[in-house]
Amino acid sequence: MTTNRARILLAEDHAVVAEGLKLLIEQSHDVIGIVTNGRALVSEASKTQPDLIVLDIGMPLLNGLDAARRVREVLPKVKIVFLTMQENPNLAAAAMQLGSVGFVVKHSAGSELLKAIDQVLSGKSYLTPKLKPDDWVVMKRRQAQFGKELTDRQREILQLLAEGRSIKEVAWLLNLSAKTIEFHKYHIMEMFELKNTTDLVLFALNRGLIPPDFAHQQR
Repeated sequence: MTTNRARILLAEDHAVVAEGLKLLIEQSHDVIGIVTNGRALVSEASKTQPDLIVLDIGMPLLNGLDAARRVREVLPKVKIVFLTMQENPNLAAAAMQLGSVGFVVKHSAGSELLKAIDQVLSGKSYLTPKLKPDDWVVMKRRQAQFGKELTDRQREILQLLAEGRSIKEVAWLLNLSAKTIEFHKYHIMEMFELKNTTDLVLFALNRGLIPPDFAHQQR
């Protein structure tokens, strides 16, 4: 018996939200798993090879944008729909660099998420109407500067530090020396004139590397 139901992997670090999304998506598709951080997403996607991934942008250990880029290196044909709390054109611009993807804000109606999933499965992009058309035009200009000033490694280290992890813990997670982490932290803070941990957290927040609620916990 054939079916049009897609196999969907869900990445969301809030258990209640994840369960609600699962119930919503299973109206029309199959949720094959739920992961709670970006690193787990990369690993699980490689194992399960889903048709589509619905992922929160603001996830611990590795944010959704960087996790999606890594997944696409292994599974270039996988479809992606991003969820975010932030109506941020910069984030949308960075997401759209990955090609035909969906971009939905979390306080949208559930029907919008299902619409985005169907659009992306059919090979089209979906951008939430909550971002005005003129924002969309500006996005193409913004995407060149969003995240480009940081290397992949710097973004990775910045996110982990902004999450409140110690130099030693970041070094262990990335299999690097503490001196290497300290070097990158110093370079980031010097380059962007960040004076303290609060500045570091705000810098990561403005680049979508950590969610707003996480930033409030760290400051």
